[in-house]
Amino acid sequence: MRAMYIIPAFVVLLVLVLSSVFIVDERKRALVLQFGQVMQVKETPGLGFKIPLVQDVVLYEDRILGLQTQPIEVTLLSDRRLVVDAFARWRIVNLVEFRQSVGTAGEERAQQLLGNILSQAIPEVLGNATQEQVLSQDRAGLMNQILTIAKREGSALGIDVIDVRLTRTDLPEQNLEATFARMRAEREREAADERARGGEAAQRVRASADRTVIELTSDARRQADVIRGEADAERNRILAEAYGQDPEFFAFTRSLTAYEASLKGENSSIVMQPDSEFFDYLRSDAGRPTGASIGPATSAPAEAAPADEAAPAEPAAEEAPANP
Repeated sequence: MRAMYIIPAFVVLLVLVLSSVFIVDERKRALVLQFGQVMQVKETPGLGFKIPLVQDVVLYEDRILGLQTQPIEVTLLSDRRLVVDAFARWRIVNLVEFRQSVGTAGEERAQQLLGNILSQAIPEVLGNATQEQVLSQDRAGLMNQILTIAKREGSALGIDVIDVRLTRTDLPEQNLEATFARMRAEREREAADERARGGEAAQRVRASADRTVIELTSDARRQADVIRGEADAERNRILAEAYGQDPEFFAFTRSLTAYEASLKGENSSIVMQPDSEFFDYLRSDAGRPTGASIGPATSAPAEAAPADEAAPAEPAAEEAPANP
């Protein structure tokens, strides 16, 4: 009979002992509550004890938590509207104040309260800033101001806001199209200016190139005319020297050249008088006297003709007595 009471008593005692022990993980902190009142704060990991059936244990996160806010539309100092959202990191530093502030809802309620704090702090700070400050390096100073406000408001909740970052700063959807159109117009205007400047530079280059071509061509033509004139003068000098050495032979070779040029065809026809100077060397080996040579080159030394013509006159005079 005694054994029948010992075993249930042992079981009840074991249950009471086990229910009076709780374990706190290194990532958690615990509150021991008795009828809703905080009786004990357990902030170190390990075993803890409580009164069974009377006291309860509530665990809270000891790690750093994150909060992503909802997009907030703010009006800047320059009357520009932006859609902004932020990311905050926070942790619980005072379990008693945290419990009194959020009640039984725990971390979820704290996330809502912190989101409300940021939703008020962001428009308050950005409303006194310009768009250039929000989109430049001054943005870090604005985030520090938001962090200061969140820290002050969050301390009443028993939490510490570690950092606040603005993750997005965009224009509202209704303003995006107008902004894109303005940006396209500005880029098209800049492109037109660049094309105009490029066309102007191209015209200058073409004009310079055309002027250079004209100058080079003119100089080359002038040099060619000078060289051609010098060559013609040298040719005339050589012809004159050759004519002066042997006028008869020179006239003969010039006639042969003229014959060759005029009688190249297979069926050439020449229409002129029979006694023309052109046929002098065809009618006789000696040809006409030297003064009757062909071409402009043979007509130059006209003074030599009387002397040459006088030469055959002496034999004619000598033969005259013998004819009777």
